[in-house]
Amino acid sequence: MKTINPKEVSTGTMHAHLLGVITPRPIALASTIDKDGNVNLSPFSFFNVFSANPPILIFSPARRVRDNTVKHSLENVLETKEVVVNIVNHSIVEQVSLASTEYEQGVNEFVKSGLTEASSNLVAPPRVKESPASFECKVKDVIALGDQGGAGNLVICEVVLAHFSEEIFDENGVIDPHRVDTVGRMGGDWYCRAKGNAIFELPKPIRNKGIGVDQIPESIRLSDVLTGNNLGRLGNVEFLPSEEEIKAAAANEDVKKILKRYKGDEESRKYHLHLLAKKYLEEGDTKQAWKILLNS
Repeated sequence: MKTINPKEVSTGTMHAHLLGVITPRPIALASTIDKDGNVNLSPFSFFNVFSANPPILIFSPARRVRDNTVKHSLENVLETKEVVVNIVNHSIVEQVSLASTEYEQGVNEFVKSGLTEASSNLVAPPRVKESPASFECKVKDVIALGDQGGAGNLVICEVVLAHFSEEIFDENGVIDPHRVDTVGRMGGDWYCRAKGNAIFELPKPIRNKGIGVDQIPESIRLSDVLTGNNLGRLGNVEFLPSEEEIKAAAANEDVKKILKRYKGDEESRKYHLHLLAKKYLEEGDTKQAWKILLNS
């Protein structure tokens, strides 16, 4: 384990390490205007949602490490107290990257990036037409976290109007992550894409009161086959299978083959049953996995 004291390394080094592992980070493509009406567009990956009632988003334009200057976006929100936070997906990520260029004051990054301004309803800064979702916000507060290079500035934004592309909803009116196709920032020049196999579902523990990993029999909990994730899934059940269900699982063809082939060889029988249970776990059939494991 590599241990670092932030006070003993350069800001640049600490910055790189933080951004390298605190990932993926959603991207706020913030559109702002200055007091003279000049539009600015810039992405920030120090960003997330922090409340639904009221709806609060926070992004943080950090002071530049190299010269301790601040970004135009920060100057603008301090002047006008308004911002539109646009969500970034894969179809616009290259243009968003271009918008991060440090153009001079007064240069409109909408024009430079080729993204399209769309009029907002309740705030002055424009929305990004190509974004899958945009949030018109009033700035409630700006909290400076320091006055040196690398220090963040928390821009606390209350959403006063939200816009969502019709294309990101499924037939039930639920937002489909595959259709949103968001991207996240990693360290350095790296990004990630939230689509395909990168997206997976997990049953939320709040839906039930799982037994917990500590209640899993030791012979299963200390398995050489099952991973920590596998054990977490097993611990999320409320009840173990009944004796009748466990016996019935022994009639499964794959289970029968293992029990027959490794009769008298407890270690091999357990190993192969755990492999089979792992397969069911990764397919989402936790109940069947439990039945197989309790035959081991």
